[in-house]
Amino acid sequence: MLAFNLEYYKPKTIEEAVECFFLLKKENKRAIYYSGGTEILTLGRLNLLQMDAVIDIKSISECLEFNFEHNQLIAGAALSLTYIEERNYFPLLSTVAKEVADHTARNKITLGGNVCGQIFYREAVLPFLLCDSNVVIAGEGGKETASIHQIFNGAFQLEEGQFLIQLLTDQEYITMPFASLKKRQQWETGYPLITVSSIKVDNRLRFAFSGLCSFPFRSTEMEDALNQANKSLHIRIQQAIDHIPAQVLDDIEGSREYRLFVLRNTLEEIITELEGEG
Repeated sequence: MLAFNLEYYKPKTIEEAVECFFLLKKENKRAIYYSGGTEILTLGRLNLLQMDAVIDIKSISECLEFNFEHNQLIAGAALSLTYIEERNYFPLLSTVAKEVADHTARNKITLGGNVCGQIFYREAVLPFLLCDSNVVIAGEGGKETASIHQIFNGAFQLEEGQFLIQLLTDQEYITMPFASLKKRQQWETGYPLITVSSIKVDNRLRFAFSGLCSFPFRSTEMEDALNQANKSLHIRIQQAIDHIPAQVLDDIEGSREYRLFVLRNTLEEIITELEGEG
C-alpha cells in the first residue's frame, strides 16, 4: 500500500499523455509517466518517491510497437521484458532482458521502465548503446527523434513533461556476433554484480557496462584499449580498467576490488569468444 493518495490516468494517445502532464502541473500536482510501475510502486511504498498522479502509457499504440519498418526495429517503451524475450527479434536485447530480475517480475517490468528507472543497473539500455540506436521521445513540443548518445548520459536526460516512446535500431545490428554476461555474487536471480555486453562490428568489439559504476555506460576509450590486438589480453584489459569513466561501486553486492576482479575475468571470456568469431 502507498502511504499517500494517487490519481491515475490512462491516455490513449501521445498528445493526451503530454496534455495530461501539463494540466496536472498547472494544478501544482507532480505527475510521473508509468509503464511497468514496479519501481514506482516499490519506491513509493518506501517513501523514496513522492507523486500526486501517474500517467499510464500502456494504452498508447506507439509505445507497444515491436516490429521491423524501414530496416529498423521499433521497440516500444511499454513492452514488457518477457514479451521482448519471447519474440526474440533482437537476440542481444533478449539475452540481456531475460537476466533482469525473475520471470514474474519481467512480466511487469517494461523496456521504458527499466531504461528510464532510478535503480542504477538499467541493463536493458546496453544493447541500444552498443547499436547506436535512436530514441523517440514526446513532450510539449511534440515528437522528436535523436541518437541515444545525445539523450542518454548515465540516465535519459529528458526535459520536464517528456517521456520515452520508442527505441529504433538499424536491422543490420541484429545479426552481428554478440556476447553478454551477467555476474552475480549471490543467488541466481539476486541483484547483479556487473553486466558486460559486447557486439562485433566491422571486426571491432564494442562494450557496454552495468553495475560497474553508479550508471550504465559505453566507453569508447575502454573500447580503444580492448581492441589493441597487437598487445596481450592482460595489458588490454588493464588499460581499459584505467579508463573506467567513474568511481567503481563498493557496496553490499561487492567491493570495488571484487568488481574489478570479476570485470577482468568477464572481459577475458567475452574477448576470447568474440575474437574467435568468423
